[in-house]
Amino acid sequence: MTPDASSKKEKLFGLVVVSFGLLCVLQAALNISLRLALYSSGANTPDLEAVIKNLTEEGEDLKRKLSSFAQLGWVYFKYSFYYISSIAKSWQESREDCQQRGADLMIINSKEEQEFGRQFKRNTWIGLTDSETEGIWKWVDGTALGTSYWGTGEPTNSNNDEDCGALWGFGKENNWNDVPCSIQINWICEKVGPP
Repeated sequence: MTPDASSKKEKLFGLVVVSFGLLCVLQAALNISLRLALYSSGANTPDLEAVIKNLTEEGEDLKRKLSSFAQLGWVYFKYSFYYISSIAKSWQESREDCQQRGADLMIINSKEEQEFGRQFKRNTWIGLTDSETEGIWKWVDGTALGTSYWGTGEPTNSNNDEDCGALWGFGKENNWNDVPCSIQINWICEKVGPP
């Protein structure tokens, strides 16, 4: 493994650990807040104890699920989980892989999410296509493209054959490109909410 690849893996692992830690802190804060609210409202002790036990069990279950998700290669960022492939497939094959994982190709809704996708420094499919109507770009969930991060001069639809969107090149802030859906590159799946 190259030093650069090792560094990327360490950063990714660090991101998973930090995300997991933040979720644990959030759970603890919610438990304390609920306890204070119930005590101040005069709730009787047996009901309070049952609620606290239930919250603790749910928290432990969530920790187990998050740990399992991280072991399967998922990364948590801004309320979503992301899977970054290590192999290359076509856009459709990539989307099918995401759907088999209970997710779909990544939808970029913010500058922060764009930066998150760029950090992996590889060409990757995202959930963007104009295959239904040329020039009308839509996300895989059917929403129209709003804010975009197209590279200079993109989209071009070269040879009338570029209907799928990808993060392309890593040095530029705006790095989306329209490319033929049949080429094989990596992809990013996104699953919104908890696993």
